Amino acid sequence: MSIRKLTRPRRLVLATAALVALGSGALAAAPALPSPSLPSPDRGLNILVVGLDTRKGVTAREKEAYRLGGKECGCTDVMMLVHVSADHGRVSVLGLPRDSLTRFPAGHRDRRTGAPHDAHAAKLNSAWAEGGPSYAMEMVEKTTRLPVHRYLEIDFRRFMDAVDRLDGGVPICAKEPLKDTVTGIELAPGTTNVGGGEALQYVRSRRADGQMDFGRIRKQQQFVVNTLRKVRSDLLGSPVELMTFASVLRGPAVGERRALSTLDLMLLAVRLRNLTPDRMEFATVPVLRFETVQGAGSSVAWNVAHAEEVFARLRADEPLPPARPTPSSEIPQAEYRPAGGASLVCA
Repeated sequence: MSIRKLTRPRRLVLATAALVALGSGALAAAPALPSPSLPSPDRGLNILVVGLDTRKGVTAREKEAYRLGGKECGCTDVMMLVHVSADHGRVSVLGLPRDSLTRFPAGHRDRRTGAPHDAHAAKLNSAWAEGGPSYAMEMVEKTTRLPVHRYLEIDFRRFMDAVDRLDGGVPICAKEPLKDTVTGIELAPGTTNVGGGEALQYVRSRRADGQMDFGRIRKQQQFVVNTLRKVRSDLLGSPVELMTFASVLRGPAVGERRALSTLDLMLLAVRLRNLTPDRMEFATVPVLRFETVQGAGSSVAWNVAHAEEVFARLRADEPLPPARPTPSSEIPQAEYRPAGGASLVCA
């Protein structure tokens, strides 16, 4: 395993970690900066964080070593809705499965072909491919009835480079052996420190434990929490390093007015400087069943009533509802079970 620290600034789950982990008193010592435009909504701030399945900037050696040679989907392979409470005392992270079934309305124009679309069934993660960041946000707003105030997208390159900025990598932990022949990740029980490439293999893994995409979302959430701890321990005393880390995650401008800027991330860091893992909560949107729908293929149908209960809590700026006493999903692996951030910390 090779873990290196890059000096060159350069996806998914790590973005959420940065939103939380950059918060520290050390930022008070940073040089004066122009005012960012991060809003402070009365019922909390919602940020859509997406991870793009793109190989841009990934070397041939990395593709071979980390099993990245397959065809990219040109879609948002990861979608997380991050809710920051209005008092900045709680962060709720809700995973939106990539194959979530939805319906795109008529009239939008496909940015790949320029042709207008009729209304059609689709997977939620194809919104970005069809209409770009603004359409991805629009469809998340439509399906959740939550406003999306800000947006952050991260690709493979920036994900690996950001992890590699942390000396010794990031700890991940497994109760049982994990082996995924597709991503190439192989872990023994216990805690292992991983660098950027291995971290990417881990958060992309859907076949290591029989939990499919739902297990992958939980791996990503665990990785978020442990990256938070690592960033605090490595970068807490260096405002410049923290700013560089934010810049790595933010990357180049995406041409979207609601995109987070590096300065937005720094301001959010200041707002969340007192946040600890026990004040974070993670869940996946309640799912009912698998469905095969013409135009969308094999998809994941949400449990609409249960999902609305979750979204209503976020709209009211309240904590996520607890798990129900009886199953609400026909898929055991997808059962709605919120987890506190402290329970995901690797010893």
